[in-house]
Amino acid sequence: MKEERLLSAILVTAMIAVGCSSNGGVGEEDAGNDEISIGSEESEVELSFWAFGTNYDSLIEEYTEENPNVTISIQQVDMEDHHTSLFTSLSAGAGAPDIAAIERSEIDSYKRAEDKFMNLYDLGASDLESDYLDWAWEIGSSVDGDFLLGVPADIEPTAMYYRADVFEQAGLPSEPEEVEEMIQTWEDYRQIAATILDKTGKKMVDNSEPVFKAKRDQASEHYFNETNELLIESSPYMKQVYDETARWIEAGYIDNSEMGSREWRNAIQEGDYATLLGPVWMSETIKGYAPDDTNWRVVSMPEGAGNWGGSWFTIPKETDHPEEAYEFLTWLVAAKQQMKSFEERGTFPSTPDVYDDPDFTLPTDDHFGGGNVAELFAEAALEVEYVYKGSLYEDVNEEILIGLDNVYDGANPEEEWPEIINRVERRVFR
Repeated sequence: MKEERLLSAILVTAMIAVGCSSNGGVGEEDAGNDEISIGSEESEVELSFWAFGTNYDSLIEEYTEENPNVTISIQQVDMEDHHTSLFTSLSAGAGAPDIAAIERSEIDSYKRAEDKFMNLYDLGASDLESDYLDWAWEIGSSVDGDFLLGVPADIEPTAMYYRADVFEQAGLPSEPEEVEEMIQTWEDYRQIAATILDKTGKKMVDNSEPVFKAKRDQASEHYFNETNELLIESSPYMKQVYDETARWIEAGYIDNSEMGSREWRNAIQEGDYATLLGPVWMSETIKGYAPDDTNWRVVSMPEGAGNWGGSWFTIPKETDHPEEAYEFLTWLVAAKQQMKSFEERGTFPSTPDVYDDPDFTLPTDDHFGGGNVAELFAEAALEVEYVYKGSLYEDVNEEILIGLDNVYDGANPEEEWPEIINRVERRVFR
């Protein structure tokens, strides 16, 4: 299950790359770059930079032109291989790069190895904190706030994508302003799901995972507290979210289509689902799989947004050039460069100053009804609340999703929950 979701994430990353290749981003043929060196052969400082998913070549070229004493070698591979290589190098104490990107779902695991990284506060990062979203900054920081592992390079706020034509087939309003007003709560969402199923026979959403994740992200606590105590049995939030998701499965509102599968791709193109709950990168995925379909729209997530992804830039302690690495890192994640990455590659900025830039707020997207999708996701990003996750977060999350798959296959939800608890405890306390 976990491996399948990783493959799905890699697939979507590739879709984003393909979607952005026409305006200067990386194309599919470049997604597996080994290592490219950019800069003068006579430079005094050579920095190595490991990244995934996003092509930073043009920005690196700009930086090395402005700083001819620096050459930067960038290695770009898929997300799973990237983190495997980084973990292996850090464990061995040799071979790590000067700068490394870490994905949101992985960063808490790396916080257990603070001694392998530079504390960016020691290099002056406290002066930058106010430039970034509070919750995004906190993700890169230790619980006590004394150690900064990484600075947020991009984020993935969430929203609700929906099919205007499916809503119309069900006799429902279909304009974004109307849908936003109509679906403000999850109970509103459930009622619309019932109407759509009754009138059209179509499911409301593709899979239980995005439903569970969207509702989970709105809870004030998830699986662990900041002292890493497991909360799943003592806290009411996750059981409530699980119960509601399971009831929707049993009511027939939720399909069990695996993200990235042929069935899932075809359903996006054919409009078999009324909604997709997902992050900003989903917009490029929809365009990639349904390039000629303009029935998709985007509105805010019911009851508040979450964040599903993003990358944080770190400096492993092995570096021989911490000051030069920090100077490049902070230049690369500054608002001006984040705006360029957004325009060229579609990566979503973690610097709220960008959200007021006319180049960010004015462009419209005919694929989504002529609205400004970026502005909507900016509003979502400003809504996100930080919640502590912990290094074993994904292990717990995986077991709950397995349980929801079992419910879809006919398991009794009340009987499945204790089984989930048992599996979680075996994984966490082994």
